[in-house]
Amino acid sequence: MKNTNFDFKNKNAVVTGGAAGIGFQITKSFLEAGGNVSIWDYSEQALQNAKTEFAQYASQVHLTQVDVTNRESVANAAAALPWAVDILVNNAGITRDKSFAKMGPEDWDAVISTNLTGLFNVTKTLLEKFNSASAHKRIISISSVVGLYGNFGQTNYAAAKAGVIGMAKTWGKELGRKGFTSNAIAPGFIKTAMTMKMPTEVLDGMAAKVPVARLGETEDIANACLFLASEQAGYINGTVLSVDGGIVL
Repeated sequence: MKNTNFDFKNKNAVVTGGAAGIGFQITKSFLEAGGNVSIWDYSEQALQNAKTEFAQYASQVHLTQVDVTNRESVANAAAALPWAVDILVNNAGITRDKSFAKMGPEDWDAVISTNLTGLFNVTKTLLEKFNSASAHKRIISISSVVGLYGNFGQTNYAAAKAGVIGMAKTWGKELGRKGFTSNAIAPGFIKTAMTMKMPTEVLDGMAAKVPVARLGETEDIANACLFLASEQAGYINGTVLSVDGGIVL
């Protein structure tokens, strides 16, 4: 049995929220493996930063400002794609954390619109943009461990991420015969620019809850994403891959 080296040459991916955080690393990993990536992101500044960071991959990168909550914005982005899609990574998401007693309708609506309805909008719109000749079409949706076990102050986020899992499993059943696999990744506590702004004692407390005694790296999620996108993962469908150091145990 030989080692697996991921090769995505001539493969085209769309990564939503792909200009920052976990999405940035997912984009980077696909590019390093030879793939073409269309980065869809809401932040114009993040897109400009990504353009600079990925200058060496200019021929492999397509950047588009997209509001996933707006179906017209999504449709326009889909129409502008320079290639047929082989891989979709639904990564775009936001948080509006508050205890349930303090959570307002606007906090609920914002998170559900982006993290759940946005995922529907993107996947529904891109379904006909996939490479019809491919038997290895991939939909990978980024959920969260809080979608599996809930979390204080995240009623909206946990509900949305649980919904992501439900959609991923349903698409696995409906689309499998059409050459798709649909899976979800549930990250645990991951080190990003946002989390690293937290006080050291908070980060230490988070790490102490993880059986492997550390926070995850964005590369940990990207590696899982590349595996699920690969042809070697063709018999993995409708599953949730927890990348969390064992925190759900």
